[in-house]
Amino acid sequence: MYSTHFLDLPPLRAAGGSVTLPGSKSISNRVLLLAALSAGETTLHDLLDSDDTRVMLAALETLGCGIERLGGHSVKVRGLAGALPVKSADLFLGNAGTAMRPLTAALALLAAQQGGAFELRGIARMHERPIGDLVDGLRQLGCPVDYLGNDGYPPLRLGHGEPAALQLDAPIQVRGNVSSQFLTALLLALPLVATQDIVIEVVGELISKPYIEITLKLLERFGVTVRREGWQRFIIPAGSRYSSPGSLHVEGDASSASYFVALGAIAPSEQGITIQGVGLDSIQGDIRFVEAAQAMGAVVTGSANSLQIQRGAWPLKAIDLDCNHIPDAAMTLAVMALYADGTTTLRNIESWRVKETDRIAAMACELRKLGASVEEGQDYIRVTPPAADGWQPASIHTYDDHRVAMCFSLAAFNPAKLPVRIEDPKCVAKTFPDYFEALFSVVQADATDIPVICVDGPTASGKGTLASQLAERLGYALLDSGALYRVTAFAALQAGLTLEAGDEAAIAELARALPVSFDGDRVLLSGQDVTDAIRSETGGMNASKVSALPGVRAALVELQHSFRRLPGLVADGRDMGTVIFPEAPLKVFLSASAEQRAIRRHKQLISKGVSARLEDLLADLVERDLRDTTRKSAPLEPAQDALTLDNSGLGIEESVQLVLSWWQGRRPFASA
Repeated sequence: MYSTHFLDLPPLRAAGGSVTLPGSKSISNRVLLLAALSAGETTLHDLLDSDDTRVMLAALETLGCGIERLGGHSVKVRGLAGALPVKSADLFLGNAGTAMRPLTAALALLAAQQGGAFELRGIARMHERPIGDLVDGLRQLGCPVDYLGNDGYPPLRLGHGEPAALQLDAPIQVRGNVSSQFLTALLLALPLVATQDIVIEVVGELISKPYIEITLKLLERFGVTVRREGWQRFIIPAGSRYSSPGSLHVEGDASSASYFVALGAIAPSEQGITIQGVGLDSIQGDIRFVEAAQAMGAVVTGSANSLQIQRGAWPLKAIDLDCNHIPDAAMTLAVMALYADGTTTLRNIESWRVKETDRIAAMACELRKLGASVEEGQDYIRVTPPAADGWQPASIHTYDDHRVAMCFSLAAFNPAKLPVRIEDPKCVAKTFPDYFEALFSVVQADATDIPVICVDGPTASGKGTLASQLAERLGYALLDSGALYRVTAFAALQAGLTLEAGDEAAIAELARALPVSFDGDRVLLSGQDVTDAIRSETGGMNASKVSALPGVRAALVELQHSFRRLPGLVADGRDMGTVIFPEAPLKVFLSASAEQRAIRRHKQLISKGVSARLEDLLADLVERDLRDTTRKSAPLEPAQDALTLDNSGLGIEESVQLVLSWWQGRRPFASA
């Protein structure tokens, strides 16, 4: 997962390949609660690993439920059979509506039935998300529920410690036009107290019906069949009891599938996009996003557990759609509208107003940044795409909303070939922590559009530390070119080769596909840490031997070019800006006096327990500088357009911030 402050997406040109979806958030938290309330043990497979499921798991463990993590995405839940071994707890539920709403209902009813007192709270945004309709329904039943902040919103206190008389005779009335999660919460909780038939009546039109269908189907898997009269009346039968199905596989998240369905519709591709983990017969309502994408021109086929998408009509076709049946996935349509042949209108989406943020306002604001014309109403949004020359580079504010971050990544396919900045990309952890990694695995960009920051400089100037810090802050790949000769020599010897001219061709072939990567100051070969092995004096001598082989040098140039991958690269060395990446948009030449570099190297060696004389180190550095600056092939020198950074008197953080400010100044949305 990218945990940077922002993530810059370069212009994207094509896509193709396969992605495997994480488990459905809606299903994962429902089945976790159902398994916890049931008698017996339930093994859940393909469970979503995200912020929302983590807070649900933590809450269930606090309440006394046995949770055994089996590895991968499987969890064994030892159910409580409707009993409360813990009578008092303070639960933090983050911004997980799929945890807050059903736990509120279940704990309020159990506290009234068995005695208990519980406090539920979340982050600041959760305390702005209405829950009054659910609380009103619970109070109708006789559950003691108190607001601990503003009326109608969390945090809440459930129960007063002692049992309370439940009133199950009268139908419970719930407004249907606010959030389907309120009805879902009651449907999940009421079987716990069904000593008689319990009736829920929906007042007005029920929104998000597909999410209620998910709830009803999962209730059946756990032994409870709810009778439904249209979408207005639901009857929980007397004597309902939850029982474990033994094991259950969680479908891939259909809402998350929408981004890759849209990707297949937008991006040119020979092979198309294949989505694994969810199929056309999914129980999730958001699978009907496929119909909307097809209406816009996508070509979609599917099987029981996969979808295949190809671009069809281009530009996409504008649509006018009632999105009540796909409230979460419909956000993706708003970004697809940027590529349509006219104005797209998405209707019946008032529930967007009470999600992780006011999604109608948020989408309208960010779409306008890109150059779109947007009209918003209480329950609709209307999007007219920018003219071909009207696209703008944009820094997308994500409002701590995972779906805003994910759907706006698709704007990087804009015809103006402008980059798009996604602020706070880690917010995708709510449902799809590895979303951007999955995206980058199937999209392509022209190499010249993938940005490179070059950091060159003499030995012991600190370029490796600076480069690794920059890569970490930007979420970019890292190339330590100075280590490549060392690790090539190491790999050659491991393969039984000599470091002589007779094995030059074999070493060059090995070097072209060397499975090397860099993680901060660690050098990994096939995932194994070889840092200490190659940093030795022997490692340096062996590096000198292979660097004298022209074929190996040429192969390593190819290898260095292969490190230029999405979303960008920070490369450090001695000729990155002059030879390897001469077109890089930012080149930094790092310098410091030989005396200062010798002092740094001396401190470094002493800290590792290696004895060294400062005078010897200084003499060695002076000799190396002379050799590097006078060599015939790629002498050490700043590129003509490099910015020189003398860090003799600067700490690493000061140097990092200075280079980041230079980089920001070269971004088209630097002032955003």
